[in-house]
Amino acid sequence: MAIVTNPTVQNGALLTAQGQKVFFNITATTVVKTTAGRIAKISVIVAGSGAGSVYDAATTGAAGAANEVAVIPATAGVVNIDFPVSNGIVVSPGTGQTLAISYI
Repeated sequence: MAIVTNPTVQNGALLTAQGQKVFFNITATTVVKTTAGRIAKISVIVAGSGAGSVYDAATTGAAGAANEVAVIPATAGVVNIDFPVSNGIVVSPGTGQTLAISYI
């Protein structure tokens, strides 16, 4: 039985599950990534009073109902998304929310 010291090198599963990069302190609609990738997790730091959204878009102007991929609940905690995007990642927090996102 081999000991695996870095599972991300072998198959990328850990990167897919946890993300490779992070973006902190999102309090307004923000472009996180402008190319294809994968949304791993969203941490709702401050719950706020309304739900937010995540879009498969490269600009804030392109984010809309037609390319919404996830709803961010107005409750504190970590949300597992694990969803691929073709165009980029735009995150729009709900009213009063503070978010962090991990992605590839």
